[in-house]
Amino acid sequence: MPYSEPTNLAVVACPGGESFANEVITHLRHMYKHRFSLKSDVISKRYALEKDRLIQQINLENDLHTSDLCIRGQVDKYRPPLFKVNTSFTYFANGEFKAELNDCIRGKDVFIFQDVENHEPLSLNDGKNMMTLSVNDHVMGLLVTIDAVRQAGARQITLVLPVYPYSRQHKKKGREGLTAALLGHIYESMEVRRIITLDIHSREIVNAFGHTHLENLHASYQIIRELAKVVDLTKEDLVVVSPDTGAIDRNKFYATGLKKPLAMIYKERDYSIVTQDAKNTNIKSIKLLGDVHGKVAFMADDMLGTGGTLLKAMSFLHEQGATKVIAAISLPFFTGNAVQLFDDAYRQGLFYRIIGTNAVYHEELLKREWYISTNVSGLFANVITRLHHEQSLSDLLDNRTIIDKMIKASRPDSSEKNSAEPEGCAQ
Repeated sequence: MPYSEPTNLAVVACPGGESFANEVITHLRHMYKHRFSLKSDVISKRYALEKDRLIQQINLENDLHTSDLCIRGQVDKYRPPLFKVNTSFTYFANGEFKAELNDCIRGKDVFIFQDVENHEPLSLNDGKNMMTLSVNDHVMGLLVTIDAVRQAGARQITLVLPVYPYSRQHKKKGREGLTAALLGHIYESMEVRRIITLDIHSREIVNAFGHTHLENLHASYQIIRELAKVVDLTKEDLVVVSPDTGAIDRNKFYATGLKKPLAMIYKERDYSIVTQDAKNTNIKSIKLLGDVHGKVAFMADDMLGTGGTLLKAMSFLHEQGATKVIAAISLPFFTGNAVQLFDDAYRQGLFYRIIGTNAVYHEELLKREWYISTNVSGLFANVITRLHHEQSLSDLLDNRTIIDKMIKASRPDSSEKNSAEPEGCAQ
């Protein structure tokens, strides 16, 4: 592994995914610098070599093995890597996209970032236009970028999609398409090797792939870490509540990890009514299986769109006597007027906090007192570097051990101290 510069790892950021890509790249640079420092310290002691001389020798080895004449930078100091590929995106008046790579990526391991739920104004056409793009615009932008990377001779292509587009269209109930699988087939036909996503809506989507590998990450460690900052897990009486039957496995995981009781909200729906917004849903009645009276209620779900289901659940738990209602959302879309509706609910005291990840870029949420953003870019950076160097992901995909250590360390009677884990080393 070339510790001073991984010359065959490249990041291409689509317009929607640029913000998240920049955060991940920051972690990648920190990780490679840390590894270089650790490597040089260990080797210099093991072989009784002067560190300055060793660094020069490492740089010499990298210069000898690079396909370029030499790698830029000084020969006697750490040479930080450049991961990001300079890319131009053109949006034509008729709605067509074009992606053009301004750097050579031939033979490189390319990671393409896209956030299909980024609905903030984006800079296009070399900064001449600021545009707000739809999910379909982002998907098309992703496809033309994949094609540009493939045509440019990338060794292998990995998609970094914190939100897997159309993931809610994964079941066939009538004369409808399986759009989640359709997109998977398109990615696979374009020679995509892997897809990295966060809390995919249904594991059934994995079955759509024949050769492409899908790595489904979880933000449970980061969410519990933020929860522990707003709730004293050792003193307050907390109960985990599943907002519906579909989220029972996710909330069972939190209840097991936190060693707390699990309750569930059962909703009776009228499926002859199509949900229009957060206020006009098809939920007819709600029942609670469990007890939240005088307790802190914590709910976790994978995504939040208009927020109607969560708002009704929060109001219901408040009516049932919960002292605080806290929700955790891996993918906080907050579409339509959801932010304003949650503002109103917060003023009414229906909930205390919502914990979300930075996997979806949403500037308005960061301004809210009731919203807490937890950073998962370190997790993605760890996964990317391990995949690139063909290392195991098992401890990143299954984070029960490190969650258990964190919970034990928070207890007053525990002598075990919370270890300082690098950002992203666990979920």
